[in-house]
This record gives sequence, structure tokens and C-alpha cells, in this order.
Amino acid sequence: MAFSFGLFELDEAGRVLLCARQEIPLQPRVFDLLVYLVRHRERVISKEELLEAVWPDVMVTDNSLQRAVSSLRAALRQGGMDGAVRNLPGKGYRFFVDSEIRQPERIAEKQADATLGLARRAAAAQLWLQAATLFESAKDDRQLSAGDLHDWALALQCLGKAAAAIPILVRAVAVRSEAGDAAGAAVDAIALSGLHFESGQAAIGKGWLARAEDWASKLDDPPTTALLLWMKSKLAAFDGEPEQALALADAAYMSVRYKDALNVEALSLAYRGFYRLCLGDTHGGLADQDHAAAVALSSNNLDPIMGGSLYCNILWAARMFGDWARADQWTRSYQNFCSSSGMELTGSCQLHRSEVLGIRGSLDEALARIQDALARLTSDAPWSMGDANRVLGDILAATGNDDAALDAYDKAYTLGWCPEPGRAMLLLARGEAEAAYAGLERSLIGKTWWTLQRRGILLAHLALVAAHTRRSGQAKALICELSGNPVRWPMPSIRALTNEAQAILALARQDHEAAMRHLHLARQLWSSIEGRVQVVRLRLQISRLQLERGDVCGATAEVHAARLLATELGSPKRVAECVALQQQIEASRPAMPRAERRQAVSR
Repeated sequence: MAFSFGLFELDEAGRVLLCARQEIPLQPRVFDLLVYLVRHRERVISKEELLEAVWPDVMVTDNSLQRAVSSLRAALRQGGMDGAVRNLPGKGYRFFVDSEIRQPERIAEKQADATLGLARRAAAAQLWLQAATLFESAKDDRQLSAGDLHDWALALQCLGKAAAAIPILVRAVAVRSEAGDAAGAAVDAIALSGLHFESGQAAIGKGWLARAEDWASKLDDPPTTALLLWMKSKLAAFDGEPEQALALADAAYMSVRYKDALNVEALSLAYRGFYRLCLGDTHGGLADQDHAAAVALSSNNLDPIMGGSLYCNILWAARMFGDWARADQWTRSYQNFCSSSGMELTGSCQLHRSEVLGIRGSLDEALARIQDALARLTSDAPWSMGDANRVLGDILAATGNDDAALDAYDKAYTLGWCPEPGRAMLLLARGEAEAAYAGLERSLIGKTWWTLQRRGILLAHLALVAAHTRRSGQAKALICELSGNPVRWPMPSIRALTNEAQAILALARQDHEAAMRHLHLARQLWSSIEGRVQVVRLRLQISRLQLERGDVCGATAEVHAARLLATELGSPKRVAECVALQQQIEASRPAMPRAERRQAVSR
């Protein structure tokens, strides 16, 4: 006998369980358990009866049944039905589903209808792999509606197959156009515009956007208008027009405010905040993005792709702005969103997370994630390959693979992306301070949105390098600009860099006390956002300065803390620096008895 329920088909004779036409492997006893539960679904079955039915003539405990039930639920979870096997304490188990359990003969009569129905159910349950597989098997069926095609394309995008979604959306637009559905055609055309834009085909993206605008002009539909304005704001930002982008995003938000279109409202508000940040309105930009997140979370039907765009935008802003604590919170939130929506982590998400992990010192995981991002971004968002290589350079530099880091920075630059400030800091560490200074100066040229948004971080690094190259006047002016405007530049990372620059200036005038004070403050600021790679670097600086001043105990304590952290990070470069400095400290006190030396090191 055979049965069908939800996305599943159970063939008892063939001992096969299918989910969305794909076989789900089950252990023999687990398969027998499922068959027995389905056959007797009209009643509760005691544990004793199940043990006797599934393990006849075999002495087993309740643990065997519990393990089998757990395995069965895991299999059913692939079709969103893990709750079908219910445990009634003290009574036993029952198989329960909301829909009818049918015999396969009824399916065979209307195979196309059944496949399409299963596809729609899978899409509604956000089971994207099953939905895409089922829609693919029904692709030649003329019953596919524009809505089916839209959901099929959505499933493919959620699986990270954006390129495959494009022809499906083109079909959806054609069907909607023929049916006179201008609003639906405009929405799908905007989606096509975004997909082409992300894949680096800006001209085609602009063409689809113009087509969408033509349809939208015939409508009095605020959500469609807002979505159109939002997409136009993205293109304006890409073309280096942040002021125009801000005006368009603001118009998008205002057109749907208080009009029960929470998804589009949240998206346009997040991007308005993004452009405000680019133009220096830090307070307003952060407020907009936090407000956008609250609006999105208050929506019970946040579209996965729209939600992904919102999270990605906020994440990008946090990264570019050097707001690492906020970036860490949002990357975790985005990962949870992807998991709950059944989405594959995109290349962009892996890029975001890898940079945060690199800053915070989980270098092995950061390296694995950025390599995965590079593989995905080739098709997902090739325009951001340069940024991914920049992040790869930062991670490699932190591990001590300097030559490979410089190669990654060069590739980023070749792809049209600024490799600073990571490249400058590596050059500075290698004694090439003038080259570092020149690179940072070049990075501040232009009005592209990524340059505008990273301006604070770039200026802070320029202040530091200016101090190292004895450009004290410029260093002081930059420090004054950044520290004198805490509303615009409130991030601990920027304050840490300016304090380090002040320490270098203090050393130049032989004010060791001020230098030590600024270095400690810089280290504390990096510690507050778990910037552990920078913490190790600063502890080594502090230790060297203490050794120069004869504070051997203080130098020993700092280098000991630095070495523990460098070992935890997995940075051979920093560990080697710690070992070398420890040897230097030991060599500075040859007359100290060995026992006292061990005691000092342990402190």
C-alpha cells in the first residue's frame, strides 16, 4: 500500500519515502515505524504496541523507540512535517497531519495538479529546495500562473541561484503583461533590474527599471511606487550620486509611510539611513536603520529577498563605518534570518561575517568564510569581488602571510576597489610609511558611496600614518576633525586610532607618559568591541615602550597577555613577535636570579 501526505509519498511495498519527488533515506526500523503510525493514524498507539510491531521477537528498551522517533522527525522535517509524530505523555504516539492522507491512485489521476499543488505548498512553507524541484518538474504545464513563476524564481534566489531565476522572472513578467497586471509586472521587472544590477549588468538593469517605471506610471499603488523609487536610489548611489540617492529613498519611504506596506517601508527606510551615513549624518542614519529593523521585525510576512536586502544593507553600513560591535550583532541576526527563512547564506553574507571574524580574531574561520564568499560572489555579486579580496588581504595580513596579503590587495585594486586601510597598515609595519601615506591619500579621492561611508576610518588611519611620517601638523588637524565631531564619528574604532596617533605624536616630543596613556586608551577601546587583532598589536607597542622606560615587570605582563591572545587567534606572525620581545626582555636583566625571573614572567 502507498500513501501521500503533504510533500511526502510513502510506498510501503517499495520501501521508499519521497519528499518533493526526492527519496529520503530511512533506516529499516524507522521506515517500519512510519508505516505503522500512518496505517493506524486514527488512534493513539502505546509504546508497548509500537515496540512489539517494529521490533518483533527482539528485546529492546524505550530508548530504541525514542531514537527511532527522533530519526523519523528529522526526516519529516525536510518537508516541514516533523510535528506530525506526536507524543502523548503516558499514552503513546499518534501520526497526525492537517491535510488528508491520500492513496497514490488519486494522485495518478491528476499528476500535474498534484505536482503544482505540492510546489505551491512547499513555497508557502519556505521549503525552497522542494519548491524549486517541484516547479521544475511542472515547468511545461500551462497551469503555471504568474504567481507560480514568481515563487519559483524566489525559491531559486533563496537557494543562491540568482542567474537561474532571471528567465523565470522574464516569463512571469510576460504572463502578467498579457493579463493586464501592471502592478505585478512592475514588481517582477524591478526584481529583474536588481538581479542584473547585482550581476554587473547595469545597462540591462536600467532597461528593466525603465520598463517597470512605464507600468507603474499607470497605477496609483504606493507600494509599487516606493519599490521603484528604492531601486532608482540604488542605481543613483552606484553612479556616485549619494544626494540624489537620499532624495529617492526618502520619497520611497514617505510614499508608503502609515500605509500598511511594512516590507517596502522598512527597506526604503534602511537605505535612507545608508545614504545619510554616506553624507555624514551619522545620528540620523543610524536612527533610520534601527527604525527600519524594528519595522521589518514587526511584519509577520517579511519577504526573504527583501529582508535579505534590508539586513545586508545595514550590515554593509556597519562594516564600512567601522562599527564592529554593531556589525557583529547584525551578522548574527542575518544568519538567524537566513536560517528561519530557509535561505542559503549568500556570498555577501559570508563576506560580511568574514570581515567581522577577522577583526575579532577568529582568523581560521574568517579565512574559510572569505574563500567561500569569493566562490559564491563570482555569480552572486561580481561587483563586490574587489571588496572580498580587500577583506582576504586583511585576514592574511593578520595571520602574517604578508606576501599573499599584498597579492590580494593588488587584486582588489585591479578590480576597481580601494584596498585601504589594510594595505597601508601592512606597508607601515614593513617600514614603507611613505607608500602607506600615499595609498591612504588616494583612497579619499572621489564621491563613490563606499568612499564616503568609509571616510572616518580612512581619515583615522591617515592621521596615524601622518604621525608616523612626522607630518605632525596634518596628524593634529585630522585628530581634531575626528575627535572634535563625536556626533559624526562616535565609533570606538575611530577613537582608538586617533588615540594611537596621539601616542605617536607624544613619543616624537619625548612625552612618554602621554604616549602610554593614549596607547592604553586605544587598547581599551579596541577591547570594548573585541577587536582582538588590534589589541595584540597595541599590547606589543605598550610592552616595548615599558621596556624602554625600564619597567620590566610591566613589559613582561603586557607581552605575556599579548602572546596568550596571539596564540588563541592563530596568528604565527604575532606569536613570533611576542617570543622575540620576551627574549629581548629576558636579555635586559641578566643579573636577575633565575627563580626571580620565572616569578616575574608568571606575573
